[in-house]
Amino acid sequence: MSLVAQLSALATRIGNEIKGLIRPDHPGLARAWVNFGYVNGSVQLRAAYNVASVTRLAAGRYRIQFETAMPDAKYCWVATGRSNANSGTVRFAAARGTADNKVEAGLEIVCTSSSGSLADTTEISLVVFR
Repeated sequence: MSLVAQLSALATRIGNEIKGLIRPDHPGLARAWVNFGYVNGSVQLRAAYNVASVTRLAAGRYRIQFETAMPDAKYCWVATGRSNANSGTVRFAAARGTADNKVEAGLEIVCTSSSGSLADTTEISLVVFR
């Protein structure tokens, strides 16, 4: 058997093994993700998976609703905000505290400037794991 044939057979075997290990319910796979921003007075939803809607509640404050709810509110999320200008301004995505909703159906996040005040931005990316 040639080296090419051996490598091909090995790659096939590895692929079959991995396919059996990583299933849709694997905790390392994102359960939801979204890329959105506030542009020209409205929320622009650019791309998403398992996100039904993003609503702007106030400047820098957003509610994300999932298409399919999480099994409980014990999920992990991470988000980042992109600077809305080329002047070096910084945007942070965060949760302010327990008053902001984090439930099975969705969550609320805020976007702040480097000074900590709520601020909109043209791009926020959010990923949810469970």
